[in-house]
Amino acid sequence: MTVRRGKQTIVYATKPVFLGYSTVGGPKEGQGPAGSYLDKIYPDLTMGAKSFEAAERQMMISAIEMALEKASLSRSNVDCFIAGDLLNQIISSGFSALNIGAPFLGIYGACSSFAQGILLAGVLVDSGAAEVVVAATSSHNNTAERQYRYPTEYGAQMPPWSQHTVTGAGAAVIAARGQGPRLELATMGRVMDLGIKDPLNMGAAMAPAAADTIFTHMEDTGRKPDDYDLIVTGDLGKVGREIVMELAQRQGCDLSRNYRDCGELVYSKGQIDNAGGSGCACSAIVTLGMLFSQNYKRILVVATGAMHSPTSCQQGENIPAIAHAISIEF
Repeated sequence: MTVRRGKQTIVYATKPVFLGYSTVGGPKEGQGPAGSYLDKIYPDLTMGAKSFEAAERQMMISAIEMALEKASLSRSNVDCFIAGDLLNQIISSGFSALNIGAPFLGIYGACSSFAQGILLAGVLVDSGAAEVVVAATSSHNNTAERQYRYPTEYGAQMPPWSQHTVTGAGAAVIAARGQGPRLELATMGRVMDLGIKDPLNMGAAMAPAAADTIFTHMEDTGRKPDDYDLIVTGDLGKVGREIVMELAQRQGCDLSRNYRDCGELVYSKGQIDNAGGSGCACSAIVTLGMLFSQNYKRILVVATGAMHSPTSCQQGENIPAIAHAISIEF
């Protein structure tokens, strides 16, 4: 049965299986290092839909359908659908749930939604409450920019510490039985606040939460960073990753050998001029696509999320953040 270890870590006794998984992306993502691992690349940001929001929804549904196909399952086999995204009232997830037709748990963890969804799917499967759970997330550059920052048409210049929201979606079928990567452990994150107010500086805002979750995971499990082939954070970018490295060094935790960030992996240096990628899909497409295609034995994925809104930023509030970690064995 599912049990807790230490302060915040979940141990999955049955090690639920990633029975099927799929990733899709937009044109920029298709041209980057993660592009060759995507199952589907859309040639433009509209994707034939009437709005960017409808296009994002289309990506999520497409990723779910391909993940189910890889698992040799249909929608009728899904006991529960868990999803989250960045849009108000998580409309990408809610409308996708209408299409899928399975019982739905909508979540909001901002860009940590990928790990949060997998964590919860694992609990349902490991406890016996479900046999098959689909976890999905998505983001779209134009929908996120319009909601959180500036409409693309405005042409605002972004500072070098800003990040580019990934256009893409990822879905995973978590099952009780079968062959595939296995969910071993998960560490639930705490909301942290570094005092950052700049909505263009997400890496700095989220870094303390990522570091706290990594430290807690190691303390709860008795493990060291070297027990993992790779530790990746979700979307801190160059700025946030450097802060995590500094915080880890202060704690005597050496991450220099095997720590990377999905925001730095998703695009090549020549593609963007800022600190890297961000968005719910950033950790999803890098993990389920690029990382699942390597020869790792065990990885720790620490998806990061900024728990702010346009309203809270306009009212001068700080940007709190969270990070959830999932340990995956191959």
